[in-house]
Amino acid sequence: MNAGPWLPVPPAGYGGIENVIATLVPELRALGVEVILASVGESTIEADGRVSVFEQGQFAHIQRPYNQAVGVVQAHQHAVTRAIAARGDIDLIHDHVEAAGLVTAAALGDGAPPVLHTLHWDLHKHPELYGTFDGGDRVRVNGVSASQVARAPEALRRHSIGHVHLATPLAAEPLPEVSRGSYAVVLGRIHPGKGQDLAVRLAHEHGFDLVLAGPVGPYHDAAALARADRENPDVRFWDEQVAPHVDGVRVRWVGTVTGRDRDLLVAGARVALFPLRWEEPGGTAMVESLALGTPVVGIARGCLPELVEDGRTGLLTTDEEALGDLVHKAGTIDPAECRAEAERRFTPAVMASEYLRLYERLR
Repeated sequence: MNAGPWLPVPPAGYGGIENVIATLVPELRALGVEVILASVGESTIEADGRVSVFEQGQFAHIQRPYNQAVGVVQAHQHAVTRAIAARGDIDLIHDHVEAAGLVTAAALGDGAPPVLHTLHWDLHKHPELYGTFDGGDRVRVNGVSASQVARAPEALRRHSIGHVHLATPLAAEPLPEVSRGSYAVVLGRIHPGKGQDLAVRLAHEHGFDLVLAGPVGPYHDAAALARADRENPDVRFWDEQVAPHVDGVRVRWVGTVTGRDRDLLVAGARVALFPLRWEEPGGTAMVESLALGTPVVGIARGCLPELVEDGRTGLLTTDEEALGDLVHKAGTIDPAECRAEAERRFTPAVMASEYLRLYERLR
């Protein structure tokens, strides 16, 4: 299981891919799958073996200039390929490393184990790679939503064996006891694609309280952000498009919120708001919101229409300006319906069984 060198498994806070792996690994092991985890040394999840080069996650390097960051993923991948060759007992490689993981898998040659490469990101990236990729019969890919795979270049789609929706442990755990408040919450990294600039504007225009929860680049709280590199793209977006509207009253930013604090924040919200400005591929925060019984309101882009049933577990629109009105109408959605849908579709056991089905196809 190749998690990459960026964050530990599980991550301390934000870390979409690493959270997926942290959810998947225990369920696979419960089904009898032996898992060798390739990650960083500070990963704490139980596994049957480990491969690592870096003791700590290297996420702080990810937005640095290419010539400063280029060696990070290559060092990790080199260790992975050496471990595969040395062990001789690997039946299948499940890879989650963007671009480099796919290329490494193909370069291992016909004598290597079969590979399932999970695509967690926007497939319009890397067009020269995805538009020409040929992994033969040994390398296969899966998406995290049907809409994501449908948008992939044809060469990549030829390697697809389907999609597996993301899951959350929250769907199999008791709901936290919390009174539902009157605020909307936007959960996720502060980024143009997530649309926090739209959310803060609509909060002021439509008169609803809004809480933004998530890091700005690698900066998780106000103290760290005050010392941030102002040239970081996410920091520039924050400074120019979001921060001017964060007044601490109508709109608040609480930084990265994790664990029970995050659960209470989302479970206590009137609505989980997703003002998407991109084709969201997977939607971890969406399934977490449903699992906590919080209706979803958002722009019907990417995977959102697959995960949320309009009028039953949330309210969707293609019109950005209509989003504010939908926040006020979210009271028409029954939180119990949201929870029931998450229990049916988005538990870790469901995700693991789907991946096991894909593994069997490749063996």
